[in-house]
Amino acid sequence: MEPLGQSQVLAYLRGLSTDCRITLITYEKDEDRNDIARFTALRTECERLGIRWLPQRFRPRPKVIAPALSMLRMVWLVRREVRGQQAQLIHARSYIPAAVAMIVSRTTGVPFIFDMRALWPEELITAGRLRRGSFLYRSIVMAERACLKSAAGVVSLTDAAVKHLRQIYSSELANQCIVVIPTCADLDRFVPAENKPDAIEIGCLGTVLSGWFKLDWLVSFLSVAVERRPNIRIALTTRDDPEEVRAAFRGNEAALERLEIAPSPSEQVPDILRDQTASVMFFTNGLSKLGSSPTRMGEILGCGMPVVANDGVGDVAAIIRKYDVGVLVESASKEDMNVAWDKLQSLLEDPDLPDRCRRAAEEVFSLKSGIAAYRNLYEDILHRPSQ
Repeated sequence: MEPLGQSQVLAYLRGLSTDCRITLITYEKDEDRNDIARFTALRTECERLGIRWLPQRFRPRPKVIAPALSMLRMVWLVRREVRGQQAQLIHARSYIPAAVAMIVSRTTGVPFIFDMRALWPEELITAGRLRRGSFLYRSIVMAERACLKSAAGVVSLTDAAVKHLRQIYSSELANQCIVVIPTCADLDRFVPAENKPDAIEIGCLGTVLSGWFKLDWLVSFLSVAVERRPNIRIALTTRDDPEEVRAAFRGNEAALERLEIAPSPSEQVPDILRDQTASVMFFTNGLSKLGSSPTRMGEILGCGMPVVANDGVGDVAAIIRKYDVGVLVESASKEDMNVAWDKLQSLLEDPDLPDRCRRAAEEVFSLKSGIAAYRNLYEDILHRPSQ
């Protein structure tokens, strides 16, 4: 029910449901489950698509115990569904579902796909939620190794992550089928505006308090933006606590006055993006982000809009350089942010920019291409002689 689930789970399943009979097991937060209207609408849509949706309650606490109990329940549910629905394939999104899928696969013989999404143990370390070398870290890495080796197929979000994984797990991945499918966007919804507003509006889409986002870089860039263009509009579309975000801007009253922070239902995001001039996305870089493919990038480019980003995040920099659809910032310093602002203004003067952004989105982030890639992987696994 979260925006990411809408764009990166249900969006694919809408297309795949025309060829597959699907059971979907998700864990939903209470705040989303309590939205009866949306819950009912999603239930109705899944029924229309022929998807058997089994939403479970997400319980984050007590730490360790609650996730462990949820995992045990997931094992029971997946095994029950494999037996009862005679499933031929288990598609596991991220690490804990992959560990569950591996357990069920070993007891039932049904193959599974490890859809990695990102390099989770490294992300947890970067976010300060896991210590390298700890028992929990070693356990997650051991599960990662086992899932990569045992899966019938592996999906990565980036080529950068595949290169890294093949280096550290050379024997486990020697004969493994790995497919790169970036986080795709529904480009029928995310389209350029017919008439772009004259006012300059800088946007930022998604969470900035995750621990994986460089909030200090965002503050620095937007401070320079307000200084250089006092009448600029700033729109942060996020479910984050507005007061916690505003606290990061304390001392910069000019930026605070121009700052708008509000969540948005997923169906309204395309309209929000179409009103903007450029969008900012700064993420922690390094090893932890090699496997990251920011969902927002495909949506932003699909609307014909450039991105302001940093290097070292999956394939982001490579895409920006290849298609010339954004600005890469060197550091959080005011000097580098001023350089980035000048580059952005120069880029925005290029009349071909919206077309380049759209073309990049179509060639890299197309939802139709992503669905086709998943469908091909399903067929490949199910038609292997050993299966």
